[in-house]
Amino acid sequence: MYFIENDYMKAEINAKGAELASLVHDDKEYLWNADARYWARTAPVLFPFVGSVSGGAYRYEGDEYKMGQHGFARDMEFELCERTEDSICFVLRDSGETFAKYPFHFSLYVGYALDGNTLRVNWKVENTDTKELLFSIGGHPAFLCPINNKGRQTDYSLLLKKNGQPVDSVLIGVLADGLLSDESFALKTNNGMYKITETMFDRDALIIENQQLDEVSLVAPDGDTYVTVQFDTPLMGIWSPTKKQAPFVCIEPWYGRCDRVGFDGDLKKREYGNRLAPGEAFEGGFEVKIY
Repeated sequence: MYFIENDYMKAEINAKGAELASLVHDDKEYLWNADARYWARTAPVLFPFVGSVSGGAYRYEGDEYKMGQHGFARDMEFELCERTEDSICFVLRDSGETFAKYPFHFSLYVGYALDGNTLRVNWKVENTDTKELLFSIGGHPAFLCPINNKGRQTDYSLLLKKNGQPVDSVLIGVLADGLLSDESFALKTNNGMYKITETMFDRDALIIENQQLDEVSLVAPDGDTYVTVQFDTPLMGIWSPTKKQAPFVCIEPWYGRCDRVGFDGDLKKREYGNRLAPGEAFEGGFEVKIY
């Protein structure tokens, strides 16, 4: 485990998966604790896939490769490459182990930096191959809800915004066995506010495409916002374990998503996939503000 801190907060990061493990301000924890009764992770980095692949496998250049949900980076040991008091960076490079299931050469950098009440999460993907690199990447941070034993989860709300303004309605994609179905529905808010319900995640994550949002906050029963995630990603998800009443909510910025029901598995056709020419680099990420 590694720690970074400033005058406002302290973050703990695990070299396994370069995963954020704790985010504390004023002796108050904001991040889920990975209790396996609900979910044994806190904030995994999703790479080189976001979501599930159809049939548990994908095809590339005529060959088939098995791939689990959200790729493999979250389960691999990263190397520390840079560290200051309030920032840290890790790197994962391809290996024989990764190449057997993902036939590309790459370097994945995951960085964290504190600035006042903001944690910046930075991703950099470098194509070190001689061919085009195809990948997805995303975040999956789980925030306590309720927090500090204050009320029940159903006393809390989400605040949804775009360009600084509350969003009145969001089109939600519906999952079917981990894949995106053709079904969708409009989630209506009250000036951007949507109260969390017991059945909200009964059909798994809420999938929000087409850059409908760039900011999602959790709001406590007293009306105070206590965490905000800001992002500039093409899509995102909101999730808590199905029918478990788990005491956390994940706010997930994504550059990529799961396959659609009926997808033929060809990696080059994967929706929202990212492409990098040899020698090029991709940079992205998101910010977390705590109050």
